[in-house]
Amino acid sequence: MTAVSLHARAWGEPGALSPVLLVHATGETSADWDRVATLLGRDRLVVAVDLRGHGASPWPGRYPLTELADDVEAVAAGLAARHGRPLDLVGHSLGGLVACLLASRRPDLVRRLVLEDVPVPHPREPRPPERPEGDLAFDWEAVLQVRAQVDDPDPGWPDVVATVRAPTLVVWGGPSSPMPAEHVAEMAETVADGRLVRIDAGHLVHAGQPVAFSVAVRGFLASSD
Repeated sequence: MTAVSLHARAWGEPGALSPVLLVHATGETSADWDRVATLLGRDRLVVAVDLRGHGASPWPGRYPLTELADDVEAVAAGLAARHGRPLDLVGHSLGGLVACLLASRRPDLVRRLVLEDVPVPHPREPRPPERPEGDLAFDWEAVLQVRAQVDDPDPGWPDVVATVRAPTLVVWGGPSSPMPAEHVAEMAETVADGRLVRIDAGHLVHAGQPVAFSVAVRGFLASSD
């Protein structure tokens, strides 16, 4: 299927630093990044997308993770071409899996990668979520399809993660996160150049601790190791 054109929001201005692309979790939108994007955008361009099925992006009814990555790849390629350099990619939960797929397939586009509370996917017992009442800012079908792909993941995920060459910061939300600690640590251990940092905020690290999260990300993006 052809990639869909994603809605995006921008903060900051282009400058000497690589642009940052933010990719949200299931059931969120680009607006979820507002506080962090404002902090990161003090000295660089920051762009956040609405994934397909979310916010102002198209809701096509199909949500394979590979196609979500196709959509984000189109945005990343455009940013890299306009600014003449690879970008820094930040993904939370679902957005982190999409970011892994993109970094694996297009190492030329990704300078550094940040994964917020993202484990290597392993099979788990399905627990179908209940749809919230009222109108939603996302397609409920996207939640169901993504959940199915995470509960029963492609067995090739460890190979995908192992081919990520960009220096990678994995941010774990601490013991209150529902993500298995050993699988989050596995992510940092499996990428070619990974490191793990703990910020005790649960699964929503950037929302619960936006300043600490932004400081960790800015430090990582600025480091030379």
